[in-house]
Amino acid sequence: MAKNSTKDDAPEAPEAGAGGDQAAQQPLVINAQYTKDLSFEAPEAPGIFAVMQEKQPNINVNINVSANPLQEKMFEVVIEFQAECKVDEKIAFILELEYAGIFTANVPDEHLQPILLIECPRLLFPFARNILADVSRDGGFPPLMLGPVDFASMFQAKLNELSAAQEAAGGAPEA
Repeated sequence: MAKNSTKDDAPEAPEAGAGGDQAAQQPLVINAQYTKDLSFEAPEAPGIFAVMQEKQPNINVNINVSANPLQEKMFEVVIEFQAECKVDEKIAFILELEYAGIFTANVPDEHLQPILLIECPRLLFPFARNILADVSRDGGFPPLMLGPVDFASMFQAKLNELSAAQEAAGGAPEA
């Protein structure tokens, strides 16, 4: 016989429209994640498949992370991937993906940038990696399996670039 569930038996679930209360309590909430842009091109197909049987392809992948404010404490974080696979000078495929998430970040301002540019991309990455592998495989190529990405190092490199640019722009100390 089925047990009748009452409100006291059921776990607490936020009511429709009450997501803001839950988001306000947690330091980081994933509100949504989605494919913002996706492009796959295989300009040399089908001839490139025979070439790839004889020669190893060279794959170059560039990754960029950005964060844009949407509302107070709510941000869109986007990871951009540009992958180009070449055999000699022939392009086997070009794969571009923008994978995004909407996050509510209830953290002090001094922690906001590392959360948005390190932790949020780290949460999105496995889903984006799966899309990249599926699309390259569905395009007739071996799946593009990216290894782990060190978003902390990417963030530090971006900070170093900004610091160097600021020093170059305003080299003399203000009086």
